[in-house]
Amino acid sequence: MKKIFVIDTNVLLHDPTAIFCFEENDVILPIAVIEELDSFKKQTQMTGRNAREVSRTLDELRSNGNLIEGVNLKHGGILKVALSDRSTLKKLPPELNGDLADNAILVVALQCQQQCQCPVVVISKDTNLRIKADALGLNAADYETDKVDVKELYTGSLEILVDTATIEKLFQEEAVAVDRELLPNQDVTLVDIANPSHTALAMAVGDSNMVTPLIKLPKPGVSRIQPRNREQRFALNLLLQDAIQLVTLVGTAGTGKTLLAIAAGLQKVADEKIYHRLLISRPVVPMGRDLGYLPGDINEKLTPWMQPLYDNFDMIFDTKDSKNQPGHWRRGHEELIEMGLLQIEPLTYIRGRTIPHQFLIIDEAQNLTPHEVKTIITRAGEGTKIVLTGDPDQIDNPYVDAASNGLTYVVERFKHEPLAGHITLYKGERSSLAEKAATLL
Repeated sequence: MKKIFVIDTNVLLHDPTAIFCFEENDVILPIAVIEELDSFKKQTQMTGRNAREVSRTLDELRSNGNLIEGVNLKHGGILKVALSDRSTLKKLPPELNGDLADNAILVVALQCQQQCQCPVVVISKDTNLRIKADALGLNAADYETDKVDVKELYTGSLEILVDTATIEKLFQEEAVAVDRELLPNQDVTLVDIANPSHTALAMAVGDSNMVTPLIKLPKPGVSRIQPRNREQRFALNLLLQDAIQLVTLVGTAGTGKTLLAIAAGLQKVADEKIYHRLLISRPVVPMGRDLGYLPGDINEKLTPWMQPLYDNFDMIFDTKDSKNQPGHWRRGHEELIEMGLLQIEPLTYIRGRTIPHQFLIIDEAQNLTPHEVKTIITRAGEGTKIVLTGDPDQIDNPYVDAASNGLTYVVERFKHEPLAGHITLYKGERSSLAEKAATLL
């Protein structure tokens, strides 16, 4: 049976193409949603861009008919802009009185339910609105077109029991076949069925059931960084392979995601000279209460946001800020910036760019929407490698959650692609305290 979906503003701000994602069902936009989009359109952030895109789409659809009467959508459904009946608004419980946009959306849904025998569903990313809709006897649901089941998120690795001869052959740096279907570039731990402590690390080759040994790391380590556990070894293997153009690293705090990515980027840019520049960026999303505008030029404004990145460079170069000490020397990342080998900037200015021959790291990618991640990845020019790092359990962006953020979205969408690789890191290596806090808190 055809359904009617009443769409909340936050759904369109999250995905400006959402009105086309309900197949042959009808889509209703309350007039209050149009009013809220108008209040967002002047913002310079992604929500403002999405609001303007929705407005342009609706304006184009006007040429196909009257939006109040309904306009046909390409998948067979109908899009309508609905006015809320003031008399119905007065019938809401006293607690819901007022000219709030949420109340107007609920009124439109109630009107649709009274006028049509088909199911009416309120679609909103606002938990409280869904609760209020349920209290009024309306069906309500989250917008889940781009949601990922976090419990079933692709980890990028698995263990396989094999015989001793298979492991010995792999130690001789030969490709071996395993009795298991593998995804491209999946990391594999071969376990000797006769001696479980006898293991070997490998990576899947293409879409076949063949696995090859991991590449050998330089003796002093990758930019002097040595992996401390199996997952970190897998991560470096993916980061150092130029054929793998997109790498996603997911893990809790302190697992070494950003440090490994920067170490590999420095190896490829400064030592091997495969890429022209190491470009690092992260979304400017505060944790907790924002401090507001910061003084100074662009570099001074960015320092608090980019300090976590500077900390990783200080660890790699074994330096510290010594401005208050005699014989002050430049920090490692400052010299790389002067040489043109390193660029650190916010994601705000990435739209419209073409980024060729660069090692691009996007830190804290869990704070990005799927649409923002698409914008970033489509900036990649010829010869560019992109690394996305983040922790879905540490999201500060109010418009995404663990199941709908851009990082997990990319992990699931690219797991079948030969040019992409993923690994989930579990063991914290920052300190025993940090690992215990990530586990208990």
